[in-house]
Amino acid sequence: MALIVSCYSIRAQYVEPEKAEKEAIKRKATEIITYPSIKFDSVQTRNALTEGKGKITGVAFTRPRGTYGANNPPKKILAGKVKIQLFPVTPYFEEYYKLWKDKSKNNPKNNKYVYMADRAFRLRLEAITNSSGEFTFPNMKPGKYYLFANVNYDLSYNAKEYTGSGYNAYGKTDYYKQNAYAKNYNDFLETFVEVKTDGETVNIKLKN
Repeated sequence: MALIVSCYSIRAQYVEPEKAEKEAIKRKATEIITYPSIKFDSVQTRNALTEGKGKITGVAFTRPRGTYGANNPPKKILAGKVKIQLFPVTPYFEEYYKLWKDKSKNNPKNNKYVYMADRAFRLRLEAITNSSGEFTFPNMKPGKYYLFANVNYDLSYNAKEYTGSGYNAYGKTDYYKQNAYAKNYNDFLETFVEVKTDGETVNIKLKN
């Protein structure tokens, strides 16, 4: 007796993406990305970052803007243990920065972004602040530089929450309880600084 084997071609199952995944794919497909038109000069950038005898020191901090309802909001928040990034201001960076500040080119709400080349982003210096927000970039040569950092912080506040009503000899009474909340903020700090002479120490404030 011959053994008869039936063969069927089974197509792979299609897994429907979640809504969030669909939206991410849709945004990616419609992104408008702009790069500087100037050709990136890695030799020029590396030369700008070679060691000198100067120094950039400073303190990074932010002044909270959204303090409504906060409990004793601080006037200043020191950017402790935060990464400071430094780029030399070259013609390429100048065009990038101009495009990045242009809302018609860089507007995430409209799915528009301005990027620099990957190798341009890699050629930078970094420093980490101490708990007091102090930082140092040693061995800097004369030149113009751009520094930036992102600072995350929380502000706590109390708010009343209605829990119900009751009646007593005095009539109706509404009851509330105090709840504690915390709101997270992210502030962007940036500044330009120039080391004018070799061996000069420039002290700055990096703030919003």
